[in-house]
Amino acid sequence: MINDPLTEKIIGCAMEVHRRLGPGYLESVYEKALLIELRHAGLNCVNQIAINVHYRDEVVGEFMADIIVEDRVLIELKACYNLHQRHEAQVVNYLVATGYDVGLLLNFGTDSLQVKRKYRVWRRSSKSC
Repeated sequence: MINDPLTEKIIGCAMEVHRRLGPGYLESVYEKALLIELRHAGLNCVNQIAINVHYRDEVVGEFMADIIVEDRVLIELKACYNLHQRHEAQVVNYLVATGYDVGLLLNFGTDSLQVKRKYRVWRRSSKSC
């Protein structure tokens, strides 16, 4: 899964966006630019998709997925000085909620593009607290 051709292609597109724009813009600018680059590469993608979080068959929350590519890879974009563990946890939570297996956390806010691959983890239900 680590050398998945789809994620490699997505990362290549993100690197091209970062190379052309550099750091310093708002996240929304990188999102629009990455959508253009992904589509230019022939990839199907959608952005700002509402995803519901369910508990006992009821919706208890909602989040917006930045970009979903080929209905397989979830992308979370950042434009900050440093990625934090909470950003990585956010992607994993999104993967659990959507059922997607792989997510990419892309940070355009640094001199070099930061990329983190995250994978869905299966949570066991626990009877004890």
